[in-house]
Amino acid sequence: MSFARSNARKAAVQALYQWQIAGHNLELIEQQFFTDEWLKDAQKNYFKELLHGVPEHLVAIDQALAQFVDRPVEKIDPVERAVLRIGVYELLYRLDMPYRVVLNESVNLAKTFGAEGSYRYINGILDKIALQNRPLEQQAQKNPHSNS
Repeated sequence: MSFARSNARKAAVQALYQWQIAGHNLELIEQQFFTDEWLKDAQKNYFKELLHGVPEHLVAIDQALAQFVDRPVEKIDPVERAVLRIGVYELLYRLDMPYRVVLNESVNLAKTFGAEGSYRYINGILDKIALQNRPLEQQAQKNPHSNS
């Protein structure tokens, strides 16, 4: 995955965190990120997709999460919740992105922004969601020489 796309995810975690905590208008948050040049080295279109796509699909994303988390989604630490929501969005709606890439990027985001060890929690949840939603891709990853 590209450096610019990883930076877009980093900015999206921060923007979604802000949206979750303060409930600011998405357009205002987007404008702030563009104005403050937080997106200088980021893939701007992907940032916009995540910033608007996660809230747009929030019900489906949170339903997918609720099956595997140990508490109500709203009780998850806001940083971890933002990382998880981005990961679930990518697993459900960006089928062009290999699930392993989604998991690795989410783990890196958790290591950057989350509490110590939160990356294990995030990896475990997203791995279960990937298994449920992308079983063929996971099976192919485990058995690369099988003729499916």
